[in-house]
Amino acid sequence: MEKENIGVGLDIGTTKIVAMIGKKNEYGKLEILGVGKSKSLGVARGVVNNITQTIQSIQQAVIEAENNSGYKIKDVVVGIAGQHIRSIQHSDYVSRPNADAVIGDADIQQLIDQVGKLAMLPGEEIIHVLPQEFKIDGQSQIKEPIGMYGGRLESSFHVVVGQASSIRNVGRCVQSSGIELSGLTLEPLASSDAVLSQEEKEAGVALIDIGGGTTDLAIFKDGIIRHTAVIPFGGNVITEDIKEGCSIIEKQAELLKVKFGSAWPGENKDNEIVSIPGLRGREPKEISLKNLSKIIHARVVEIIEQVFAEIKSYGHEDPRKKLIAGIVLTGGGSQLNHIKQLVEYITGMDTRIGYPNEHLAGNSDEEISSPLYATAVGLVMNSVANKTHSAVKMHVETVAPPVYNRQPVAQPEPIRTPEPVAVAQPEVQKEEVAETVTFKTEPKREMNSTEQKIRRSFFDKYVDKIKEFLDNAE
Repeated sequence: MEKENIGVGLDIGTTKIVAMIGKKNEYGKLEILGVGKSKSLGVARGVVNNITQTIQSIQQAVIEAENNSGYKIKDVVVGIAGQHIRSIQHSDYVSRPNADAVIGDADIQQLIDQVGKLAMLPGEEIIHVLPQEFKIDGQSQIKEPIGMYGGRLESSFHVVVGQASSIRNVGRCVQSSGIELSGLTLEPLASSDAVLSQEEKEAGVALIDIGGGTTDLAIFKDGIIRHTAVIPFGGNVITEDIKEGCSIIEKQAELLKVKFGSAWPGENKDNEIVSIPGLRGREPKEISLKNLSKIIHARVVEIIEQVFAEIKSYGHEDPRKKLIAGIVLTGGGSQLNHIKQLVEYITGMDTRIGYPNEHLAGNSDEEISSPLYATAVGLVMNSVANKTHSAVKMHVETVAPPVYNRQPVAQPEPIRTPEPVAVAQPEVQKEEVAETVTFKTEPKREMNSTEQKIRRSFFDKYVDKIKEFLDNAE
């Protein structure tokens, strides 16, 4: 009996850790079997800064996903981000001894290996080597060189680089949680698989993934990844600003941002007030929604301007002509009211909110279709494409009661803080901004043989390197 091709993605974020199990259904769509979510306690701005807490959070998310799905997780594809990530453009070539021989996988792999040996700054390692366009004996713009003839095989590459210590810390956390690491994927690349269509990648599009600790950028043109960047600011900085500006605790600041926050101050009237209950019998604090929006607006403008500077560095001074499909916003931060309008105002580019539901089966939970889970869905798609058989069905006797190698982590009781209550006088009229996003069901482009082999072989080598390091460390 053939094993089921089950994929597992692990999104280690700054605010949350998500373990997601899924498989392709008969229509080629992704069917989510189980999701586990836990609060991320040991990660700051996408980088692990507390191994023990991160392991506990991963275990909690994994156990919840296993309970929900009835599958036992063996290995995962992990998303990597953080302020240490940078990307470079590089061109390289190989001279073939026999120009009359057909170009094959071995020639492509030789070129990839050559780029993989590039000298990096001390403490850095290459995460991805992504070929862009090939050139054979001076003939350019070749996307699939296999089967052609030539003596000189040349290619331009997009090389993603990160800090070796940060990458190994992630590997250590995953392995210590009792699961294997089957692959590493840059988070904006995973998000792009989940929310972008092939037409958008061909036309030119900038994906902005606004997370809790970082804002990730991926730019595509002619179906090829052109630029990636990680901005070390996200939703947590906005919460911190509200906390400082309104002199309230962090939990109340987060609730205010989610329930009443807006990135456009002009949408709030001067007489709209929210009352925050005081701590331990103290007087309630009244906060103007207009002032709240001004605090949020200032920080969001700063984040978007930094991202736009990165977009302009790729598309020169007028990226609108290069990126016809404009901007796609995803991640938890994209759910902030009026952020789409603000991004359009600052950049002058068409903007939409990216939902991962285009690739999900029709019966998927509405919560999973949220931009919040875009990275996790992309990681599962990546795992399924790698055909790793990352999870196996648990036996009936194991399901009740469940038996795990990993023990669930006892979490401290959260401090109960009364939620913000809107004052009745005068009554606050909230205007809902509804996004209408039309999705066309189009056949999904399969990766060509070169892309599949390059991505897989590079992952195999890189994961083997991490496993070897972890084994030696013990």
